[in-house]
Amino acid sequence: MTDDTQADEVRFDVDDRGVATVIIDRPRVLNAVDRATHDRLNEIWATIEADDRVRLVVVTGGGEKAFCVGADMSADAVDKTGLQYWAELDPNGFGGLSLRTTLDVPVIAKVNGYALGGGMEIVLGADIVVAADRAQFGLTEPRVGRLALDGGIHQLVRRVPYTQAMSLLLTGRKAPAEEMQGMGLVNEVVTAGELDEAVERWIEQILACAPTSVRAVKQMVSRTAHLTAHEARAMRLPALVDALDSEDSAEGVAAFQQKRKPIWPGK
Repeated sequence: MTDDTQADEVRFDVDDRGVATVIIDRPRVLNAVDRATHDRLNEIWATIEADDRVRLVVVTGGGEKAFCVGADMSADAVDKTGLQYWAELDPNGFGGLSLRTTLDVPVIAKVNGYALGGGMEIVLGADIVVAADRAQFGLTEPRVGRLALDGGIHQLVRRVPYTQAMSLLLTGRKAPAEEMQGMGLVNEVVTAGELDEAVERWIEQILACAPTSVRAVKQMVSRTAHLTAHEARAMRLPALVDALDSEDSAEGVAAFQQKRKPIWPGK
């Protein structure tokens, strides 16, 4: 059972627009994730999946220095050998997100500082990445004799060009936000003072779309990544069927014809 202290270290709320915010709030350890924090994050993602009100998620870190620096190296997990850690991997990946395929709403990573190790893996589990210009990214595990086993290695080589991915994987180096934007992993880089405003712009653009359409897009992408384009198109996924037969679909056409903004029923 999660105690109150642990719940406070991962802040979670949903506003009246359906925007969920998840904050890893452990700034004293640069938002490193221990086992209890990982379990709490998994609980939150499951809660979001079960809540039809949620239209998108923003994930970030507490404080000003870090988004998340990965596993808490002061925690019990570091007493395990690499093989023991490998044997106990969460199928959902680091923080319950980096390899999760059942979260059918967009995830925006609001990267306010260091995104290293598992923190970088959380970024790789997001759909849109907005970063402060002071942010730094890296899969630094080789520098402490470990490996990015929670999706970092395999996700990175699928997201950016091979040589650029390997320039990070083989060196364990930290890369600035601007470089990561050049690789195509980061959508937008702004000053720290502009980060909230930039994320809000992305939120507004997503909310302008039909909720059923957005869920269908996310599900179609996440559930068919292993298929060819022809095979993926043939998949009759639940969110796709719902979107095609939704009140949102009718409202979108009506609003277009009446030259007004749509008011999405969300079903």
